[in-house]
Amino acid sequence: DPCRPRQVEAGSGSDVMRRRVHTVLLVLRISAVSYAQTTLNFPETRITTLENGLRVASEETDHPTCTVGVWIDAGSRYENQKNNGVSNFLEHMIFKGTKTRSQSALEQEVESLGAHLNAYTSRENTAFYMKSLSKDLPKVVEILGDVIQNSALADSEVERERQVILQEMQELEGSLEDVVFDYLHATAFQGTPLGHTIVGPTENVKHLGRKDLAEFKNTHYKAPRMVLAASGGINHDELVSLAKKEFSGLPFKYEADAVPLLTPCRFTGSQILVRDDDLPLAHIVMAVEGARWSDPDTIPLMIASTLIGNWDRTCGGGSNPTSNLARISFENQLCHSFQSFNMCYSDTGLWGIHMVCEGMTIEDMLHFTQAECFVDFAHNGLHYPPSDLRLCACSPQAVDAKTLQEACNKYIYDRCPAIAAIGPIEQLPDYNRIRSAMYWLRL
Repeated sequence: DPCRPRQVEAGSGSDVMRRRVHTVLLVLRISAVSYAQTTLNFPETRITTLENGLRVASEETDHPTCTVGVWIDAGSRYENQKNNGVSNFLEHMIFKGTKTRSQSALEQEVESLGAHLNAYTSRENTAFYMKSLSKDLPKVVEILGDVIQNSALADSEVERERQVILQEMQELEGSLEDVVFDYLHATAFQGTPLGHTIVGPTENVKHLGRKDLAEFKNTHYKAPRMVLAASGGINHDELVSLAKKEFSGLPFKYEADAVPLLTPCRFTGSQILVRDDDLPLAHIVMAVEGARWSDPDTIPLMIASTLIGNWDRTCGGGSNPTSNLARISFENQLCHSFQSFNMCYSDTGLWGIHMVCEGMTIEDMLHFTQAECFVDFAHNGLHYPPSDLRLCACSPQAVDAKTLQEACNKYIYDRCPAIAAIGPIEQLPDYNRIRSAMYWLRL
C-alpha cells in the first residue's frame, strides 16, 4: 500500500539478509510437524521394471483425470557436432503419423477423447505425454506405444517439418532469454555435448534426413532407457499390464552390447559476450557449477536459489521484498528483472542468476548481485542456530542452516563463474575483475 509507511530494517545489507533467512528457517521449523503430516498424504510412488527393462512408475489418486507419459534418455547431450538437433527433429516427427495411423487420424482420435497430446526435448531427455480422463487410460497407453514404436518418418513429412523447425529457430532467436541461456551452456560446458543447443545449428537442420532420424531412434529409443510414468486416477497394476501389452515390441539389445554412455562434461569458468547497442536492454547470466540431480547438495542449493528468488518491476517494492537483492534493485532502479536458478543434470549443474538491465546500471547491478548472492550470502549469511527441518519429501536428510551454508560454501563462494551477456554491455566489468569479486579480501 503506497499510503502506508515503508518498514525499514536497520543494519547492513548482510545483517538484513541474515535476519530474513533466520526468520524463514524459524517459520519452516514451526511448520515442520504439519509439513510431516502433510507428506503422509502424498500418494505412494510405485515402480515396476518389465522384462525388457522398461520402468513403469505411478502415483495413484482419486482424480477423474490422469497424465501419462514416456520419458527417454535421448536429448542433445547424446548428439555430436554432425547430428546436433536430431533429437528435437525426431520429437517433431513422432506425431506425424505411424504405420497404422495417419497424422490426421491421430489428431482426430486424440481430439475425440478430449485429451491433450504433447512432447518436449531437453538436453538429456525427450518426453511424450498425454492428459486425459482416467477411463481412457488403455487408449492413451496404446497411442503412446504406437507413436513411439511405429513412427513412419515419411520423407515428405521430414521435408515439411524441416521448414517448421527452421521457422521456430528464427522465433527463438528473438527470445533473448533463451539465447543467453544457450550461450551460457556453450561457454560453461565448452567442448562437451552439454554445450550443444537443443535445436541444433541451422546447417544441421537443413541437412538432417530420414536416415539420421532412424539411426538416432534405433540407437537410443530402447526399453531400458525409458520410463512410462502416470499420475492421477489410475491403477498401477493396470498400468503395468497395459505397458506389457503396448510396449512389448520395444528393442532392448544394443549392437555389440555397445550401450551409449554420457560423455563427462567439464565446467569451464569463462564468458561469451555479444555486444549490440541497438538492443534496449542487456540480458546477463552468471553461474557457477552446481550439483547433479542425485547429489545430496541439490536440495540445499534449490533452497538457496529460492531464498534469493526473483523480481521484476511489476512487483514494485513494498515492505516485504522477496530478498535483499530485490529490495536493493527496487530502491536503486538497478534492473528490470532478475531470476535465480538451479539447473541440474545427471553429473553436473548450473547455479546462478539471470538479470535484465539497462546498459548504464549493469556495473552496479552486478556488484550487488555478487555481494548478495555469491559472496556474503554464500559465505557469511547463514550463521544461525540449527533448525532440523525436512524441506522436501524427496530429500532423506534434514536441511538446516548449517547444511545450507556448507553447500553454498562448497559450490558458490570463491568459484570461477561462467558468464553470458547480450545487448548494450559496454559497462560489463572485465572477467578477471568479476572473478576477483567472488570472495572477500579482509584485513
